[in-house]
Amino acid sequence: MIEHLDGIFETVTFRENLRMRISDMSICENFPDHWHTPMEIIHAKENWYRIVVDDQIYQLKEGDIAIIRPGTIHALYAPETGSRTIYLADLSFLGEVSNLETMLALLAPVTTITPKGEPDLYRKAGELLSFMEEEYAGSRSFYDMLLYGALIKLLGLLGRYAISPSASVGTLGPQSAKYAERFLYVCNYINEHCTEDLSLETIAGIAGFSKYHFTRLFKDFTHTSFYRYLNKKRISHAEQLLINPEYSVTEVALQSGFSSLSAFIRMFKQLKGCTPTEFKRMYSLDCMNRVDGEPAAEPPSGK
Repeated sequence: MIEHLDGIFETVTFRENLRMRISDMSICENFPDHWHTPMEIIHAKENWYRIVVDDQIYQLKEGDIAIIRPGTIHALYAPETGSRTIYLADLSFLGEVSNLETMLALLAPVTTITPKGEPDLYRKAGELLSFMEEEYAGSRSFYDMLLYGALIKLLGLLGRYAISPSASVGTLGPQSAKYAERFLYVCNYINEHCTEDLSLETIAGIAGFSKYHFTRLFKDFTHTSFYRYLNKKRISHAEQLLINPEYSVTEVALQSGFSSLSAFIRMFKQLKGCTPTEFKRMYSLDCMNRVDGEPAAEPPSGK
C-alpha cells in the first residue's frame, strides 16, 4: 500500500536511522501513477508483475528484477495471486559518490534484469538482493552497514552494465559505446558545474566533438538530450535547496542555474509533477510525519 500520497508524490517511510525499506507483498493491489525520491527495485518472486511508465509497459515474468529510477512517474499492477519483494532506497546518503548521478542518468526509467537476457548480472543482483532481504529481516548488529554495502555494490554493477558492450547492443550505438569513458567524464563535469552557464557548444568542445556529432552521441549515451540532462541536474540541485526554509523559491531558481523564476517553475513542474512551492510543502509534511509518527515501527507490508 501507499501510505502517504500528495497528488502523485509518495512520501516513503523508513525504519529509524535507516534509509532503506524492504517489503514482501503477496496481495493483489494496484498502484496508480506516482513518484518518489527513493530508487525502487522489484523482484517478482511468484507470477508476473507489471510496471507502466508513460504508456510503456514493462512486464516482469516470475523471477525477473526491475530497477525504477528515482523520480520516475510509474504505475504498478499485480495479478490476482503471486508475490514480489519491493526494495526502496533513499540514495541521498551517497551524495559524495562522484559517479552516482552519472550512473542514474545512464539508466532508463525502468531497467529490467532477466536470467535469459543478462545471466551474469541477474545472478549477482539476485544474490545481493537475497542478502539484503536476509539482513533486513534479521536486523542484527551492523546490519545497516551491510545493507548499504550491498546496495552500493549493486549500483556499481548496474553502472558497469549500462556501458558494457552487451548493454550497448540495445541501448548504446557503436560510436557512443566506443567513447563511453569520455562521456562519463563529460557527465561528471556537467554534474559538478550544472549551476553555471553551460552551453552545448562548450560541453561539445570539452568532449572533443562538433556540436552536431556530440548532440547525437550524448542522446545515444544518456537516453536524453543535453539540455534535458542539464536541467535534470539543476532541478536535483534545487531540491536540496528547497528543503532549507531560509531560501525562497526565487533564490533557489537563481542559485540552481536558471535565468528566470518562470523557467525554473516550468521545468520543475515538468520533471517533478508539482511546483517548487508544493515540493517545499510536501517536504515539510514529510518531516512532520517523521517527528510525529513512530519511525521505529515497521510499516505495513506493501509499497
